[in-house]
Amino acid sequence: MSARMKNPAMRDKTFKNDMTMMYAIHDALRRELEHLAGITARASDDPQRILRTAVGWELFKAYLHIHHTAEDETLWPVLRQSLADRPDDLALLDAMEAEHATIDPLLTSIDAALVDRDAGPQRLGDLVDALVTGLTGHLKHEEDEALELIDTTATVQQFQVFGLEHGKRLTYDMSRYVPWLLDGVSAETTAAVLGLLPEPVRLAYRNEWRSAFAGLARWDVR
Repeated sequence: MSARMKNPAMRDKTFKNDMTMMYAIHDALRRELEHLAGITARASDDPQRILRTAVGWELFKAYLHIHHTAEDETLWPVLRQSLADRPDDLALLDAMEAEHATIDPLLTSIDAALVDRDAGPQRLGDLVDALVTGLTGHLKHEEDEALELIDTTATVQQFQVFGLEHGKRLTYDMSRYVPWLLDGVSAETTAAVLGLLPEPVRLAYRNEWRSAFAGLARWDVR
């Protein structure tokens, strides 16, 4: 099993707060970055056309924005209040926010390149490379340093509030988000994630959402 697909419960660090969802969304984002990099690397295809019409690109942008916005608006402010007299830790939060701030302009630039006939595949490839490098680095930085700070600073209740807010922002699209999150993961990881969700959501995923999502060609290259 690759490190990317490793069950959150098997990560090296031990937390008082349940980081299952945090690792799951990070792994899902890494998976989608692999799709993006693969599409722009294929010389025989037209990456501009593929990404311009790909459902996967729209889902990636939407879910990434929700994840980062929930952190920016719900999680980091709570931590800042508790870390007011700890400049080194505040510097880490500053870094998290600064890294977030570099991502949206890249997404905007990629969207612009998709409709710019003069941009060419090289421009798009360079932008996707920058996105892959920037977001992958951010996810690793957060996992290596920020998650431990979150865990030691945020109370269980505060972290649960963040999780609830994150979930509220996804209510409109849970039928696609849950199978998207769990696409390609192990049975163990699937069980861990579903165990955190309400029973109606688990049933809907198993009985309807999973099969419907399987028929969604989100990175269609035909």
